[in-house]
Amino acid sequence: MQTTLRTWEYYNLTDTFTKLHEDAKKECTFKNLYNLIVSRENILLAYRTIKSNTGSKTAGTDERTINDIKIMSELEIVTLINSKLENYRPKKVRRVLIPKPNGKERPLGIPCIVDRIIQQCFKQILEPIAEAKFYKHSYGFRPLRSTHHAMARVQHLINISGLHYVVDIDIKGFFDNINHNVLLKQLWNIGIQDRKVIRIISKMLKAEIDGEGIPNKGVPQGGLSSPLLSNVVLNDLDQWVAGQWENFETNKKYSRNQAKYNALKRTDLKEGYIVRYADDFKILCRDSKTAFKWYHAVRLYLKDRLKLDISPDKSKVVNLRKKQSEFLGFTIKAVPKKNKRVANTGIVAKKNLQLKEKYRELIKQVQKSPTVENAQAFNSFIMGIHNYFQKATHVGIEFSQLSFELMHFTKNRLKGISKYGYPINAPPTFKKFYTTKRKTFCINGIYLYQIGDVRTSNNMNFSQTITPFTCEGRQTICNKIKGDVQNELTKLMKSTISNRSIEYMDSRWNKEFQVFLAPLKQRNLC
Repeated sequence: MQTTLRTWEYYNLTDTFTKLHEDAKKECTFKNLYNLIVSRENILLAYRTIKSNTGSKTAGTDERTINDIKIMSELEIVTLINSKLENYRPKKVRRVLIPKPNGKERPLGIPCIVDRIIQQCFKQILEPIAEAKFYKHSYGFRPLRSTHHAMARVQHLINISGLHYVVDIDIKGFFDNINHNVLLKQLWNIGIQDRKVIRIISKMLKAEIDGEGIPNKGVPQGGLSSPLLSNVVLNDLDQWVAGQWENFETNKKYSRNQAKYNALKRTDLKEGYIVRYADDFKILCRDSKTAFKWYHAVRLYLKDRLKLDISPDKSKVVNLRKKQSEFLGFTIKAVPKKNKRVANTGIVAKKNLQLKEKYRELIKQVQKSPTVENAQAFNSFIMGIHNYFQKATHVGIEFSQLSFELMHFTKNRLKGISKYGYPINAPPTFKKFYTTKRKTFCINGIYLYQIGDVRTSNNMNFSQTITPFTCEGRQTICNKIKGDVQNELTKLMKSTISNRSIEYMDSRWNKEFQVFLAPLKQRNLC
Protein backbone atom coordinates (compact mmCIF):
# COMPACT_ATOMS: atom_id res chain seq x y z
CA MET A 1 0.00 0.00 0.00
CA GLN A 2 2.91 2.36 0.71
CA THR A 3 4.12 1.79 -2.85
CA THR A 4 0.63 2.46 -4.18
CA LEU A 5 0.37 5.76 -2.28
CA ARG A 6 3.79 6.89 -3.52
CA THR A 7 2.73 6.11 -7.09
CA TRP A 8 -0.48 8.11 -6.69
CA GLU A 9 1.57 11.05 -5.48
CA TYR A 10 4.07 10.69 -8.33
CA TYR A 11 1.24 11.01 -10.88
CA ASN A 12 -0.42 13.76 -8.82
CA LEU A 13 -3.67 11.78 -8.41
CA THR A 14 -3.92 11.61 -4.62
CA ASP A 15 -6.03 14.76 -4.38
CA THR A 16 -8.23 13.59 -7.26
CA PHE A 17 -9.05 10.28 -5.58
CA THR A 18 -9.62 12.02 -2.24
CA LYS A 19 -12.02 14.52 -3.82
CA LEU A 20 -13.99 11.76 -5.55
CA HIS A 21 -14.30 9.89 -2.25
CA GLU A 22 -15.37 12.99 -0.30
CA ASP A 23 -17.96 14.00 -2.90
CA ALA A 24 -19.40 10.46 -2.96
CA LYS A 25 -19.76 10.62 0.84
CA LYS A 26 -21.76 13.83 0.34
CA GLU A 27 -24.13 12.00 -2.05
CA CYS A 28 -22.87 13.94 -5.08
CA THR A 29 -23.41 12.60 -8.58
CA PHE A 30 -20.59 12.32 -11.13
CA LYS A 31 -21.44 13.22 -14.73
CA ASN A 32 -17.99 14.03 -16.09
CA LEU A 33 -15.80 11.08 -15.13
CA TYR A 34 -14.69 10.21 -18.65
CA ASN A 35 -12.19 13.07 -18.83
CA LEU A 36 -10.55 11.85 -15.61
CA ILE A 37 -10.42 8.28 -16.91
CA VAL A 38 -8.62 9.23 -20.14
CA SER A 39 -6.28 11.75 -18.51
CA ARG A 40 -2.57 11.23 -19.12
CA GLU A 41 -1.83 10.70 -15.42
CA ASN A 42 -4.55 8.10 -14.93
CA ILE A 43 -3.50 6.11 -18.01
CA LEU A 44 0.17 6.09 -16.95
CA LEU A 45 -0.80 5.01 -13.43
CA ALA A 46 -2.88 2.18 -14.91
CA TYR A 47 0.08 1.07 -17.05
CA ARG A 48 2.43 1.12 -14.06
CA THR A 49 -0.05 -0.88 -11.96
CA ILE A 50 -0.54 -3.47 -14.69
CA LYS A 51 3.21 -3.74 -15.28
CA SER A 52 3.87 -4.67 -11.66
CA ASN A 53 1.25 -7.44 -11.83
CA THR A 54 2.60 -10.89 -12.67
CA GLY A 55 -0.53 -11.52 -14.73
CA SER A 56 0.63 -8.88 -17.19
CA LYS A 57 2.86 -11.53 -18.76
CA THR A 58 -0.21 -13.65 -19.57
CA ALA A 59 -1.32 -13.16 -23.17
CA GLY A 60 -4.90 -12.60 -24.31
CA THR A 61 -6.43 -13.70 -27.60
CA ASP A 62 -4.16 -11.27 -29.49
CA GLU A 63 -1.09 -13.01 -27.96
CA ARG A 64 0.30 -9.68 -26.73
CA THR A 65 1.70 -9.10 -23.23
CA ILE A 66 3.01 -6.14 -21.26
CA ASN A 67 6.37 -6.60 -23.05
CA ASP A 68 4.70 -5.41 -26.25
CA ILE A 69 3.52 -2.25 -24.48
CA LYS A 70 6.82 -1.48 -22.73
CA ILE A 71 8.51 -0.50 -25.97
CA MET A 72 5.97 2.28 -26.57
CA SER A 73 6.52 5.87 -25.46
CA GLU A 74 4.26 7.58 -22.91
CA LEU A 75 2.60 9.63 -25.65
CA GLU A 76 1.96 6.52 -27.74
CA ILE A 77 0.29 4.70 -24.84
CA VAL A 78 -1.90 7.67 -23.93
CA THR A 79 -2.86 8.18 -27.58
CA LEU A 80 -3.60 4.46 -28.03
CA ILE A 81 -5.95 4.30 -25.02
CA ASN A 82 -7.77 7.50 -26.03
CA SER A 83 -8.26 6.34 -29.60
CA LYS A 84 -9.48 2.90 -28.49
CA LEU A 85 -12.07 4.45 -26.18
CA GLU A 86 -13.47 6.85 -28.78
CA ASN A 87 -15.35 3.95 -30.33
CA TYR A 88 -14.61 1.18 -27.87
CA ARG A 89 -14.87 -2.42 -29.01
CA PRO A 90 -13.09 -4.83 -26.67
CA LYS A 91 -11.29 -7.74 -28.26
CA LYS A 92 -12.28 -11.33 -27.59
CA VAL A 93 -11.65 -12.57 -24.06
CA ARG A 94 -9.47 -15.66 -23.74
CA ARG A 95 -11.15 -18.47 -21.79
CA VAL A 96 -9.01 -20.43 -19.32
CA LEU A 97 -10.34 -23.22 -17.09
CA ILE A 98 -8.71 -23.52 -13.65
CA PRO A 99 -9.17 -26.81 -11.72
CA LYS A 100 -11.04 -26.45 -8.40
CA PRO A 101 -10.39 -28.62 -5.31
CA ASN A 102 -13.79 -30.32 -5.72
CA GLY A 103 -12.89 -31.61 -9.19
CA LYS A 104 -14.82 -28.96 -11.09
CA GLU A 105 -13.31 -26.13 -13.12
CA ARG A 106 -13.46 -22.38 -12.60
CA PRO A 107 -13.73 -20.39 -15.86
CA LEU A 108 -11.42 -17.38 -16.03
CA GLY A 109 -11.64 -14.66 -18.66
CA ILE A 110 -8.31 -13.15 -19.73
CA PRO A 111 -8.81 -9.85 -21.63
CA CYS A 112 -6.19 -8.59 -24.06
CA ILE A 113 -3.46 -6.43 -22.52
CA VAL A 114 -4.78 -3.09 -23.88
CA ASP A 115 -8.28 -3.93 -22.62
CA ARG A 116 -6.75 -4.70 -19.21
CA ILE A 117 -5.12 -1.28 -19.10
CA ILE A 118 -8.46 0.30 -20.03
CA GLN A 119 -10.23 -1.64 -17.27
CA GLN A 120 -7.59 -0.48 -14.78
CA CYS A 121 -8.15 3.13 -15.88
CA PHE A 122 -11.86 2.76 -15.09
CA LYS A 123 -11.24 0.95 -11.82
CA GLN A 124 -8.94 3.67 -10.50
CA ILE A 125 -11.56 6.40 -10.94
CA LEU A 126 -14.62 4.37 -9.93
CA GLU A 127 -13.12 2.75 -6.83
CA PRO A 128 -12.93 5.90 -4.62
CA ILE A 129 -16.61 6.56 -5.37
CA ALA A 130 -17.69 2.98 -4.73
CA GLU A 131 -15.62 2.72 -1.54
CA ALA A 132 -17.55 5.65 -0.10
CA LYS A 133 -20.80 3.73 -0.65
CA PHE A 134 -19.81 0.22 0.38
CA TYR A 135 -21.01 -1.38 3.61
CA LYS A 136 -18.42 -1.30 6.37
CA HIS A 137 -18.44 -5.06 6.99
CA SER A 138 -17.78 -6.09 3.40
CA TYR A 139 -14.17 -7.27 3.22
CA GLY A 140 -13.52 -8.90 -0.15
CA PHE A 141 -11.53 -7.20 -2.96
CA ARG A 142 -11.23 -3.95 -1.00
CA PRO A 143 -8.08 -1.96 -0.10
CA LEU A 144 -6.33 -3.10 3.10
CA ARG A 145 -9.10 -5.58 4.03
CA SER A 146 -8.63 -9.31 4.26
CA THR A 147 -10.25 -12.64 5.07
CA HIS A 148 -8.87 -12.32 8.60
CA HIS A 149 -10.89 -9.14 9.14
CA ALA A 150 -14.06 -10.92 8.03
CA MET A 151 -13.32 -13.77 10.42
CA ALA A 152 -12.60 -11.30 13.24
CA ARG A 153 -16.02 -9.72 12.74
CA VAL A 154 -17.75 -13.11 12.89
CA GLN A 155 -15.85 -14.01 16.06
CA HIS A 156 -16.80 -10.66 17.60
CA LEU A 157 -20.50 -11.23 16.91
CA ILE A 158 -20.30 -14.68 18.51
CA ASN A 159 -18.13 -13.79 21.50
CA ILE A 160 -19.41 -10.32 22.38
CA SER A 161 -22.91 -10.13 20.94
CA GLY A 162 -23.85 -13.74 21.69
CA LEU A 163 -25.20 -14.53 18.21
CA HIS A 164 -25.04 -18.31 17.78
CA TYR A 165 -27.24 -18.93 14.74
CA VAL A 166 -25.82 -18.33 11.28
CA VAL A 167 -27.53 -18.14 7.90
CA ASP A 168 -25.24 -19.65 5.25
CA ILE A 169 -26.21 -18.64 1.71
CA ASP A 170 -24.38 -19.92 -1.36
CA ILE A 171 -25.12 -17.97 -4.55
CA LYS A 172 -25.23 -20.29 -7.55
CA GLY A 173 -22.51 -19.31 -10.06
CA PHE A 174 -22.43 -15.71 -8.85
CA PHE A 175 -19.82 -14.24 -11.21
CA ASP A 176 -21.33 -16.01 -14.22
CA ASN A 177 -24.89 -14.90 -13.49
CA ILE A 178 -24.64 -11.20 -12.62
CA ASN A 179 -27.43 -9.37 -14.45
CA HIS A 180 -25.94 -6.62 -16.63
CA ASN A 181 -28.96 -4.30 -16.43
CA VAL A 182 -29.08 -4.58 -12.65
CA LEU A 183 -25.35 -3.82 -12.39
CA LEU A 184 -25.53 -0.74 -14.65
CA LYS A 185 -28.51 0.55 -12.69
CA GLN A 186 -26.62 0.09 -9.42
CA LEU A 187 -23.64 2.05 -10.80
CA TRP A 188 -26.05 4.85 -11.68
CA ASN A 189 -27.62 4.73 -8.21
CA ILE A 190 -24.29 5.16 -6.39
CA GLY A 191 -23.66 8.34 -8.37
CA ILE A 192 -21.75 7.19 -11.47
CA GLN A 193 -23.98 9.01 -13.97
CA ASP A 194 -21.59 9.71 -16.82
CA ARG A 195 -23.48 8.13 -19.72
CA LYS A 196 -20.33 7.56 -21.79
CA VAL A 197 -18.69 5.72 -18.88
CA ILE A 198 -21.79 3.56 -18.35
CA ARG A 199 -21.92 2.78 -22.07
CA ILE A 200 -18.27 1.66 -22.17
CA ILE A 201 -18.72 -0.51 -19.05
CA SER A 202 -21.68 -2.14 -20.79
CA LYS A 203 -19.41 -2.98 -23.73
CA MET A 204 -16.81 -4.42 -21.34
CA LEU A 205 -19.45 -6.71 -19.86
CA LYS A 206 -20.50 -7.90 -23.32
CA ALA A 207 -16.99 -8.56 -24.60
CA GLU A 208 -17.08 -11.74 -26.71
CA ILE A 209 -15.58 -14.81 -25.06
CA ASP A 210 -13.43 -16.84 -27.43
CA GLY A 211 -15.30 -19.97 -28.44
CA GLU A 212 -18.44 -19.09 -26.44
CA GLY A 213 -19.87 -15.96 -28.04
CA ILE A 214 -21.21 -12.74 -26.51
CA PRO A 215 -22.38 -13.19 -22.90
CA ASN A 216 -25.79 -11.81 -21.87
CA LYS A 217 -24.95 -11.97 -18.15
CA GLY A 218 -22.01 -12.33 -15.78
CA VAL A 219 -18.60 -10.68 -15.39
CA PRO A 220 -15.44 -12.54 -16.43
CA GLN A 221 -13.36 -13.74 -13.47
CA GLY A 222 -9.92 -12.49 -14.40
CA GLY A 223 -11.01 -9.05 -15.53
CA LEU A 224 -9.49 -6.23 -13.48
CA SER A 225 -12.79 -4.42 -13.03
CA SER A 226 -14.76 -7.58 -12.15
CA PRO A 227 -14.04 -7.61 -8.37
CA LEU A 228 -15.15 -3.98 -8.04
CA LEU A 229 -18.28 -4.53 -10.13
CA SER A 230 -19.21 -7.67 -8.17
CA ASN A 231 -18.97 -5.67 -4.94
CA VAL A 232 -21.26 -3.03 -6.44
CA VAL A 233 -23.84 -5.75 -7.14
CA LEU A 234 -23.81 -7.25 -3.64
CA ASN A 235 -23.57 -3.88 -1.89
CA ASP A 236 -27.32 -3.63 -2.44
CA LEU A 237 -27.74 -6.81 -0.39
CA ASP A 238 -25.38 -5.52 2.33
CA GLN A 239 -27.23 -2.24 2.71
CA TRP A 240 -30.65 -3.89 2.63
CA VAL A 241 -29.75 -6.38 5.39
CA ALA A 242 -28.06 -3.66 7.49
CA GLY A 243 -31.07 -1.40 7.00
CA GLN A 244 -33.37 -4.04 8.50
CA TRP A 245 -31.62 -3.88 11.87
CA GLU A 246 -28.09 -2.51 12.28
CA ASN A 247 -28.69 0.75 10.38
CA PHE A 248 -32.46 0.92 10.91
CA GLU A 249 -33.53 4.55 11.21
CA THR A 250 -35.71 5.21 14.25
CA ASN A 251 -37.87 8.26 14.95
CA LYS A 252 -36.20 8.66 18.33
CA LYS A 253 -32.49 9.50 18.41
CA TYR A 254 -30.35 7.34 20.70
CA SER A 255 -26.97 8.32 22.08
CA ARG A 256 -25.78 4.70 22.06
CA ASN A 257 -26.36 1.96 19.50
CA GLN A 258 -27.02 -0.59 22.23
CA ALA A 259 -29.94 1.49 23.53
CA LYS A 260 -31.39 1.56 20.00
CA TYR A 261 -31.00 -2.20 19.60
CA ASN A 262 -32.67 -2.83 22.98
CA ALA A 263 -35.64 -0.79 21.77
CA LEU A 264 -35.72 -2.61 18.41
CA LYS A 265 -35.90 -5.98 20.22
CA ARG A 266 -39.40 -4.99 21.36
CA THR A 267 -40.52 -4.78 17.71
CA ASP A 268 -41.11 -7.42 15.03
CA LEU A 269 -37.89 -6.53 13.18
CA LYS A 270 -35.42 -9.30 12.39
CA GLU A 271 -32.16 -9.00 14.31
CA GLY A 272 -29.27 -9.92 12.05
CA TYR A 273 -25.76 -8.81 11.07
CA ILE A 274 -24.19 -9.55 7.69
CA VAL A 275 -20.48 -10.24 7.16
CA ARG A 276 -19.40 -10.61 3.54
CA TYR A 277 -16.22 -11.51 1.69
CA ALA A 278 -16.83 -11.34 -2.09
CA ASP A 279 -19.81 -13.64 -2.79
CA ASP A 280 -19.29 -15.60 0.45
CA PHE A 281 -21.38 -14.16 3.28
CA LYS A 282 -23.08 -14.99 6.57
CA ILE A 283 -25.90 -13.44 8.55
CA LEU A 284 -25.60 -13.98 12.29
CA CYS A 285 -28.77 -14.13 14.40
CA ARG A 286 -29.83 -14.71 17.99
CA ASP A 287 -32.39 -17.52 17.55
CA SER A 288 -33.50 -20.07 14.96
CA LYS A 289 -36.86 -18.42 14.23
CA THR A 290 -35.16 -15.18 13.21
CA ALA A 291 -32.50 -17.07 11.25
CA PHE A 292 -35.08 -18.89 9.11
CA LYS A 293 -36.87 -15.61 8.46
CA TRP A 294 -33.61 -14.16 7.20
CA TYR A 295 -32.92 -17.25 5.09
CA HIS A 296 -36.17 -16.89 3.13
CA ALA A 297 -35.99 -13.09 3.00
CA VAL A 298 -32.48 -13.13 1.52
CA ARG A 299 -33.39 -15.90 -0.93
CA LEU A 300 -36.31 -13.84 -2.26
CA TYR A 301 -34.30 -10.61 -2.32
CA LEU A 302 -31.53 -12.21 -4.39
CA LYS A 303 -34.08 -13.68 -6.78
CA ASP A 304 -36.39 -10.69 -7.19
CA ARG A 305 -34.01 -7.74 -6.90
CA LEU A 306 -30.62 -9.05 -8.06
CA LYS A 307 -31.82 -11.86 -10.38
CA LEU A 308 -29.59 -14.41 -8.63
CA ASP A 309 -30.40 -17.93 -7.44
CA ILE A 310 -29.05 -19.77 -4.42
CA SER A 311 -27.79 -23.34 -4.14
CA PRO A 312 -30.36 -25.10 -1.89
CA ASP A 313 -27.92 -27.92 -1.08
CA LYS A 314 -25.25 -25.53 0.19
CA SER A 315 -27.52 -22.93 1.80
CA LYS A 316 -28.78 -23.57 5.33
CA VAL A 317 -29.28 -22.31 8.88
CA VAL A 318 -26.68 -23.57 11.37
CA ASN A 319 -26.91 -23.64 15.16
CA LEU A 320 -23.28 -22.97 16.09
CA ARG A 321 -23.81 -24.46 19.53
CA LYS A 322 -24.37 -27.89 17.99
CA LYS A 323 -22.74 -27.81 14.56
CA GLN A 324 -19.87 -25.99 12.96
CA SER A 325 -20.06 -23.65 10.00
CA GLU A 326 -17.39 -23.01 7.36
CA PHE A 327 -16.13 -19.63 6.23
CA LEU A 328 -13.10 -18.77 4.08
CA GLY A 329 -11.31 -22.04 4.83
CA PHE A 330 -11.99 -21.89 8.59
CA THR A 331 -14.45 -23.85 10.72
CA ILE A 332 -16.50 -21.94 13.33
CA LYS A 333 -18.33 -23.29 16.36
CA ALA A 334 -19.64 -21.65 19.55
CA VAL A 335 -18.36 -23.65 22.54
CA PRO A 336 -18.92 -23.10 26.31
CA LYS A 337 -16.34 -21.09 28.22
CA LYS A 338 -17.14 -20.14 31.83
CA ASN A 339 -20.60 -18.52 31.74
CA LYS A 340 -20.79 -17.85 27.99
CA ARG A 341 -19.93 -19.29 24.59
CA VAL A 342 -16.99 -18.28 22.43
CA ALA A 343 -15.97 -18.98 18.85
CA ASN A 344 -13.62 -21.90 18.31
CA THR A 345 -12.05 -21.83 14.86
CA GLY A 346 -10.10 -24.47 12.99
CA ILE A 347 -9.27 -25.62 9.47
CA VAL A 348 -11.88 -27.01 7.09
CA ALA A 349 -11.44 -30.76 6.50
CA LYS A 350 -11.16 -30.36 2.71
CA LYS A 351 -8.46 -27.76 3.18
CA ASN A 352 -6.57 -30.11 5.48
CA LEU A 353 -6.49 -32.72 2.73
CA GLN A 354 -5.29 -30.15 0.19
CA LEU A 355 -2.50 -29.03 2.52
CA LYS A 356 -1.33 -32.63 2.99
CA GLU A 357 -1.37 -33.25 -0.75
CA LYS A 358 0.61 -30.08 -1.50
CA TYR A 359 3.06 -30.87 1.33
CA ARG A 360 3.74 -34.34 -0.10
CA GLU A 361 4.18 -32.92 -3.59
CA LEU A 362 6.80 -30.40 -2.44
CA ILE A 363 8.69 -32.97 -0.35
CA LYS A 364 8.83 -35.27 -3.39
CA GLN A 365 10.33 -32.40 -5.38
CA VAL A 366 12.98 -31.91 -2.69
CA GLN A 367 13.72 -35.66 -2.70
CA LYS A 368 14.03 -35.72 -6.48
CA SER A 369 16.19 -32.60 -6.57
CA PRO A 370 17.53 -31.45 -3.16
CA THR A 371 18.40 -27.94 -4.33
CA VAL A 372 18.25 -24.64 -2.48
CA GLU A 373 15.40 -23.51 -4.75
CA ASN A 374 13.20 -26.51 -3.90
CA ALA A 375 13.94 -26.17 -0.18
CA GLN A 376 13.00 -22.50 -0.32
CA ALA A 377 9.80 -23.33 -2.26
CA PHE A 378 8.83 -25.73 0.52
CA ASN A 379 9.55 -23.11 3.19
CA SER A 380 7.48 -20.52 1.30
CA PHE A 381 4.53 -22.91 1.30
CA ILE A 382 4.83 -23.61 5.05
CA MET A 383 5.15 -19.94 5.94
CA GLY A 384 2.21 -19.07 3.68
CA ILE A 385 -0.21 -21.51 5.30
CA HIS A 386 1.04 -20.54 8.76
CA ASN A 387 0.41 -16.86 8.04
CA TYR A 388 -3.11 -17.60 6.86
CA PHE A 389 -4.27 -20.14 9.44
CA GLN A 390 -2.45 -18.76 12.49
CA LYS A 391 -5.62 -16.76 13.26
CA ALA A 392 -7.52 -19.99 14.01
CA THR A 393 -7.89 -20.63 17.74
CA HIS A 394 -7.10 -24.36 17.28
CA VAL A 395 -4.39 -24.01 14.63
CA GLY A 396 -1.71 -25.41 16.97
CA ILE A 397 -3.67 -28.62 17.59
CA GLU A 398 -4.58 -29.09 13.92
CA PHE A 399 -1.09 -28.46 12.57
CA SER A 400 0.44 -30.69 15.25
CA GLN A 401 -1.84 -33.47 14.02
CA LEU A 402 -0.80 -32.76 10.43
CA SER A 403 2.85 -32.88 11.48
CA PHE A 404 2.35 -36.23 13.19
CA GLU A 405 0.59 -37.70 10.15
CA LEU A 406 3.28 -36.46 7.73
CA MET A 407 6.43 -37.11 9.79
CA HIS A 408 6.89 -40.75 8.74
CA PHE A 409 6.45 -39.79 5.08
CA THR A 410 8.92 -36.89 5.42
CA LYS A 411 11.63 -38.93 7.12
CA ASN A 412 11.40 -41.68 4.50
CA ARG A 413 11.60 -39.24 1.61
CA LEU A 414 14.45 -37.11 2.97
CA LYS A 415 16.52 -39.96 4.42
CA GLY A 416 20.05 -39.86 3.02
CA ILE A 417 19.77 -36.42 1.42
CA SER A 418 19.38 -34.30 4.56
CA LYS A 419 20.63 -33.79 8.09
CA TYR A 420 18.11 -34.07 10.91
CA GLY A 421 18.70 -32.13 14.11
CA TYR A 422 18.34 -28.87 15.97
CA PRO A 423 18.77 -25.71 13.81
CA ILE A 424 21.67 -24.30 15.85
CA ASN A 425 23.06 -22.09 13.10
CA ALA A 426 19.69 -21.09 11.70
CA PRO A 427 19.45 -17.72 9.87
CA PRO A 428 17.67 -14.72 11.49
CA THR A 429 14.45 -15.31 9.51
CA PHE A 430 14.14 -18.83 10.89
CA LYS A 431 14.73 -17.64 14.46
CA LYS A 432 12.21 -14.82 14.04
CA PHE A 433 9.29 -17.09 13.14
CA TYR A 434 10.23 -20.57 14.38
CA THR A 435 11.74 -22.23 17.41
CA THR A 436 15.26 -23.65 17.44
CA LYS A 437 14.27 -26.17 20.13
CA ARG A 438 12.58 -28.50 17.65
CA LYS A 439 14.47 -30.81 15.30
CA THR A 440 14.12 -30.25 11.60
CA PHE A 441 15.68 -31.25 8.28
CA CYS A 442 18.54 -29.38 6.63
CA ILE A 443 18.75 -29.47 2.82
CA ASN A 444 21.79 -27.89 1.18
CA GLY A 445 22.26 -25.54 4.12
CA ILE A 446 18.55 -24.59 4.24
CA TYR A 447 16.60 -25.57 7.37
CA LEU A 448 13.07 -26.70 6.51
CA TYR A 449 10.22 -25.07 8.43
CA GLN A 450 8.19 -27.57 10.47
CA ILE A 451 4.47 -27.60 9.68
CA GLY A 452 3.65 -28.19 13.33
CA ASP A 453 5.70 -25.23 14.54
CA VAL A 454 3.00 -22.56 14.33
CA ARG A 455 2.06 -19.76 16.72
CA THR A 456 -1.54 -18.65 17.21
CA SER A 457 -2.10 -14.96 16.53
CA ASN A 458 -5.02 -12.89 17.83
CA ASN A 459 -7.54 -11.92 15.16
CA MET A 460 -8.23 -8.18 15.31
CA ASN A 461 -11.22 -6.29 13.91
CA PHE A 462 -10.65 -3.96 10.97
CA SER A 463 -10.39 -0.27 11.84
CA GLN A 464 -12.94 1.53 9.69
CA THR A 465 -10.83 4.70 9.61
CA ILE A 466 -8.11 3.01 7.55
CA THR A 467 -8.58 3.86 3.88
CA PRO A 468 -6.18 5.19 1.24
CA PHE A 469 -8.84 7.65 0.04
CA THR A 470 -8.79 10.05 3.01
CA CYS A 471 -6.02 12.09 4.64
CA GLU A 472 -6.83 10.53 8.01
CA GLY A 473 -6.69 7.03 6.57
CA ARG A 474 -3.36 7.62 4.83
CA GLN A 475 -1.89 9.07 8.01
CA THR A 476 -2.98 5.95 9.92
CA ILE A 477 -1.28 3.77 7.31
CA CYS A 478 1.93 5.81 7.70
CA ASN A 479 1.86 5.56 11.49
CA LYS A 480 1.69 1.78 11.31
CA ILE A 481 5.19 1.67 9.83
CA LYS A 482 7.56 1.27 12.76
CA GLY A 483 11.27 0.79 13.23
CA ASP A 484 14.39 2.84 12.83
CA VAL A 485 15.31 3.29 9.16
CA GLN A 486 19.07 3.12 9.73
CA ASN A 487 18.84 -0.10 11.77
CA GLU A 488 16.67 -1.73 9.14
CA LEU A 489 19.04 -0.76 6.34
CA THR A 490 22.01 -2.11 8.30
CA LYS A 491 20.22 -5.44 8.77
CA LEU A 492 19.44 -5.51 5.07
CA MET A 493 23.04 -4.86 4.07
CA LYS A 494 24.26 -7.72 6.27
CA SER A 495 21.62 -10.19 5.05
CA THR A 496 22.32 -12.54 2.16
CA ILE A 497 20.31 -14.93 0.02
CA SER A 498 22.19 -17.87 -1.38
CA ASN A 499 22.21 -18.51 -5.15
CA ARG A 500 21.13 -14.90 -5.92
CA SER A 501 23.14 -12.71 -8.29
CA ILE A 502 24.76 -9.41 -7.34
CA GLU A 503 22.29 -7.64 -9.64
CA TYR A 504 19.38 -9.18 -7.72
CA MET A 505 20.81 -8.17 -4.33
CA ASP A 506 21.56 -4.63 -5.51
CA SER A 507 18.02 -4.21 -6.87
CA ARG A 508 16.61 -5.66 -3.66
CA TRP A 509 18.55 -3.19 -1.54
CA ASN A 510 17.37 -0.26 -3.68
CA LYS A 511 13.75 -1.42 -3.51
CA GLU A 512 13.81 -1.93 0.25
CA PHE A 513 15.52 1.44 0.71
CA GLN A 514 12.58 3.11 -1.02
CA VAL A 515 10.13 1.17 1.16
CA PHE A 516 11.87 2.27 4.36
CA LEU A 517 11.84 5.88 3.18
CA ALA A 518 8.11 5.67 2.46
CA PRO A 519 6.91 6.84 5.92
CA LEU A 520 8.95 10.02 5.60
CA LYS A 521 7.60 10.72 2.14
CA GLN A 522 4.01 9.75 2.89
CA ARG A 523 3.64 12.30 5.65
CA ASN A 524 3.58 14.95 2.94
CA LEU A 525 0.61 13.34 1.20
CA CYS A 526 -2.02 15.13 3.31
